[in-house]
Amino acid sequence: MVLRRFLLCLALYCFGAGHPANAAEPTLVLVSSETSAAYVELADTMVADLERGGAARDTVRRMTVAEFEDGERSAPRLFVALGVRAATALAQSDERTPVLCTLLPRTSFERIVQESGRKASSQFSAIYLDQPLSRQLELVRQLLPQARRVGVLWGDASITQQGALEAAATSRGLRVVAARVGSGEALFPALQKVLDDADVLLALADPQIYHGGSIQNILLSSVRVRVPMVAFSPAYVKAGALAAVYATPTQIGHQAATLARAVLQGRGLPGAPQYSREFEISVNLPVAHALALSVDASAVLARLRMLERAP
Repeated sequence: MVLRRFLLCLALYCFGAGHPANAAEPTLVLVSSETSAAYVELADTMVADLERGGAARDTVRRMTVAEFEDGERSAPRLFVALGVRAATALAQSDERTPVLCTLLPRTSFERIVQESGRKASSQFSAIYLDQPLSRQLELVRQLLPQARRVGVLWGDASITQQGALEAAATSRGLRVVAARVGSGEALFPALQKVLDDADVLLALADPQIYHGGSIQNILLSSVRVRVPMVAFSPAYVKAGALAAVYATPTQIGHQAATLARAVLQGRGLPGAPQYSREFEISVNLPVAHALALSVDASAVLARLRMLERAP
């Protein structure tokens, strides 16, 4: 009996020596939908910010959606989902750890919440990838002060923002000229109807409307009738849109790190999802020149930021 007890104690000691306390479960786990540059940039920014704030490197773990779904689980104090797939996987899991979703538009987050039965709360929140409607409309006003009619194409995802956009436009002396494109319906009759009546086309993130197969034709149609597009991605500006307002992965990463630090310090996530506080704009100067517009992109960005800081 004494020998057996001694051997048991020896085994427990050896196990403990091989698994020191500093190899404990991470306190923060980043679950990424992809390994592309934007996802890596956001994750790197978060980790660097947290380490500068005193977090040890081994308290943060990165994993893919596949690793999470295969059961390589941890018991952290916070999960951060990067992208729609990661947010969906975490929402549908039985995890009760708080989740902060990033790199997904508002419509995707709201769909995930609805389909999973979750609620937007201090347990499941987000930093939206897309920009607030007020910020997009202010960009329109700064670039095109004479514009009064804002054209919009509504898809099944973006239609949920119809009331909010109309209210935001009305408060700024603008009128929304819109057409609905239902699932399976042709896009270009609706586009032509909007372009006939609009001074500017405001592109809202909706994969039913704006995708790789449609964007060039939409831009060509808008250029042909001299109705500029204000978009949500710098890639669209390179393709021919007049301008876009957007947040970089680094900017979202800094904001996510701030929220993560609050959770790790015991303060919890904010109850309501957030838009990015910091943002950039991109302007296609040849397009502006063709429209006889003189645009100082740095000055426009400074004015937008100043307007948001104003009480």
